[in-house]
Amino acid sequence: MSDANVRIPEEAKDRLAAIAAAEGLSLRAYLARLAETLLTPAERAERAEKALAALNKWNGYAPTAAQQQDLDSELDRRLAQVTGR
Repeated sequence: MSDANVRIPEEAKDRLAAIAAAEGLSLRAYLARLAETLLTPAERAERAEKALAALNKWNGYAPTAAQQQDLDSELDRRLAQVTGR
C-alpha cells in the first residue's frame, strides 16, 4: 500500500495524533481505521434505500417525497436545537 500526503491545519493534525495516541495507534493507523469505518455518500444512500425497503416490507412504511422532506426538516430542526446551531 502506498502512502499519500494530505495537507490539513496543524491543529487538526495535532488533535488527530492525540486521539490516535490515546487509542495506542499511530496517526497513520488511526486514519486508516477511521477511513474503513466511514461510509461514502453512495454507501449511505444505498443503506438508506435498503432500510426503507425493509420498513416497507415489514410494516408498509412508504412515505412520499414530501413526507420525507418534512421528516428531514424536523430532524434538522431538532438537531440544531440540541447542538445550539
